[in-house]
Amino acid sequence: MQFLAYILIYPILWMVSILPFRVLYFVSDCLYVLLYYGIGYRKKVVTNNLKLVFPEKSEKEIDALRKNFYKHLCDMFLEMAKTMTISEKELKKRFKILNPEELKRLENLNKSVILIFGHYASWEWSIVIQNYINFKGLAVYKRLANKYFDKLVKDIRSKFNTDLISTKETIQIINDNEAKGIKSITGFLSDQSPRLTNEVYWGRFMGIDVPCFTGAERLAKKLDLTTAYLKVTKVKRGFYEAEIITLAENPSEFKDYELTDMFLREVEKQIYTAPEFYFWTHKRWKHKKTN
Repeated sequence: MQFLAYILIYPILWMVSILPFRVLYFVSDCLYVLLYYGIGYRKKVVTNNLKLVFPEKSEKEIDALRKNFYKHLCDMFLEMAKTMTISEKELKKRFKILNPEELKRLENLNKSVILIFGHYASWEWSIVIQNYINFKGLAVYKRLANKYFDKLVKDIRSKFNTDLISTKETIQIINDNEAKGIKSITGFLSDQSPRLTNEVYWGRFMGIDVPCFTGAERLAKKLDLTTAYLKVTKVKRGFYEAEIITLAENPSEFKDYELTDMFLREVEKQIYTAPEFYFWTHKRWKHKKTN
């Protein structure tokens, strides 16, 4: 069944990936009409999230923000497919690193790097970062249930010299690399909602106390890894800019959860600036503390 789904969907993804960008975004406009007005994909979740974090906004403002988000969401879905065949030259043009010298500076510290970022703007095209640094590129991800699509995603990432690794593999792989003298830069998407346990850290995000992933911080402290935030901004349709913001060169000097809080503040600033580019379809606030 998995293979059947793969052979049915893969040709569609490939055809989307070879479309010129002008045509790609026309398809995105059509997909938006279907997704927003027809299917109504997760519209209730998006609406509840927006009203929760922006209680001061009117219904009209929420409606406009929701529509702009869905337009961006459709663009992002198709841009992910475009990654299958996009060239390095084209990707560098559309996803610019504003301060590549900071990557070089971190590289010269001769310490592996933890790069934390959120589900904001475009995280998929961040794979181009690997072409600005000599460190081994790693990205922590959750394995896909369909093993064929899981392999496809890995193949796409490896095209730009980034290896996908599961959460359980992360510490072992980085430790092995360090033992071999291989320095790495590892990307973590750390703004989702973790499984609720008694040991979970509750941090404040968008004015609400929520459980937070702390794996990136704990790993950075345990292995003494430089920690940085990737600030991705959408400049216009199909074009992004990214800035490397160093949070800690010596993470062990920071209090527990301080780096996690610093990361959350950076994501918040971006959301308040342009909220339509955040990933509102996931249930980030499904667990929250109430007064």
